[in-house]
Amino acid sequence: MSTVPETPLTAPPARIAAWILGLIGLFLILRLGLLGAVLAGLLVFQLIHVLAPLVDRKVRGRRARLIAVALLAILIIGFLTMATLGLIAFFRADTGGEQALLARLMDVIDASRNQVPLWAQPYLPDDMSDLKRGLNAWLDEHRGELSLVGAEAAQLSARLLVGMVLGAMIALQEELPAPHLGPLGQELLARVSRLSDAFRRVVFAQIKISALNTVFTAVFLLIVLPLFGIHVPMSKTLIVVTFIAGLLPVVGNLISNTLITIAALSVSIYVAVTALVYLVLIHKLEYFLNARIVGGEIKARAWELLLAMLMMEAAFGMPGLIAGPIYYAYIKRELVDQSWI
Repeated sequence: MSTVPETPLTAPPARIAAWILGLIGLFLILRLGLLGAVLAGLLVFQLIHVLAPLVDRKVRGRRARLIAVALLAILIIGFLTMATLGLIAFFRADTGGEQALLARLMDVIDASRNQVPLWAQPYLPDDMSDLKRGLNAWLDEHRGELSLVGAEAAQLSARLLVGMVLGAMIALQEELPAPHLGPLGQELLARVSRLSDAFRRVVFAQIKISALNTVFTAVFLLIVLPLFGIHVPMSKTLIVVTFIAGLLPVVGNLISNTLITIAALSVSIYVAVTALVYLVLIHKLEYFLNARIVGGEIKARAWELLLAMLMMEAAFGMPGLIAGPIYYAYIKRELVDQSWI
């Protein structure tokens, strides 16, 4: 007996209502600036689910397991918080502070002075004091915007922490007896579950790609170039930035490539060109890996993800770019499960 695929007219009313509420929720997450909190919560939730089977092997009884999962949630939140603080401390230590950064920036400018067009050379600072005056003038001009950025950074940090706590609370809630839900509640729970699954597939696959890209970059900066007596400044910082930026599809590569090329330019134009060619070749390989790993996880081709990211970036800016692959994976999963595509 053949089954007729559901259409919006034949789908249960509760499911249609859940779809509408879900789309409204996805829009509000971006519109209200809550993407960071949601992603932090989903990350903690998924990490607890990944590590929970280890608890099951050691603990017996519902109450004991609830306590164990609570401790696991605290450890995960603490680890993520300490890792963030550790990265900040690492960047400060490796870059050497403000004076060292300015000195290295001046080295890059001096190395590239004879390699930029003649019309651009008058805009380059002549020495460290000239560079400081230019930076101070820029800071004075944009003092208001920078104060807003500082306030937004503090607000984002608070939202990330709240998001992680909420993710842990939801994971703990699953250890309690499930409450009775009506049709709409069950459908909403199914939508949230699918969004969480889309997050897991996209983010964990992107972590694999970013780690592979970081390994190739580290081999180039720490092994290949030193064999020829070439040492790019701040190599360790650039490797860490490569991994963090690589968690953002496509755009992350552009960010890390630009920073590495600029750092290599302080050595020579030839090293910068060599680094750029090497990185482009790596990311050509990564393009196919992205299509295979991420696309394989969500059953989507690379061009589909790029198109979704382009549209989301045009609509919502950088948050839309970050959310694009996750939103697309979720929406496509809904359409496939309903046999509409």
